[in-house]
Amino acid sequence: MKAEYRANRTRAKIHGTSARPRLTVHISNAHITAQVVDDDKKVTVAYATTVGSKLTGTKTEKAAAIGKEIAEKAKKAKVKTVVFDRGSRLYAGRMSALADAARKEGLEF
Repeated sequence: MKAEYRANRTRAKIHGTSARPRLTVHISNAHITAQVVDDDKKVTVAYATTVGSKLTGTKTEKAAAIGKEIAEKAKKAKVKTVVFDRGSRLYAGRMSALADAARKEGLEF
């Protein structure tokens, strides 16, 4: 319940546009998913996930790999800047590893 309130509070302030889409991250116990979403057109611009991939290592290392992958796919879609949507998660651990890896690949937020 507390997480839902935090997610709603976070998302109330965030809106992705065509010029600056929203990078939303979902971290479950087993997998990590990242999407770049244009909320105006209601379309997903880029998508990366660990589901079905052959990634090895710790969950933090997998999050960093997904951050790198989503940044590369966003570049191909000609997206340079995004709004970071962490949802109900705190900005620490896997979330910060994903964000740092995306920044290293040139994604700005």
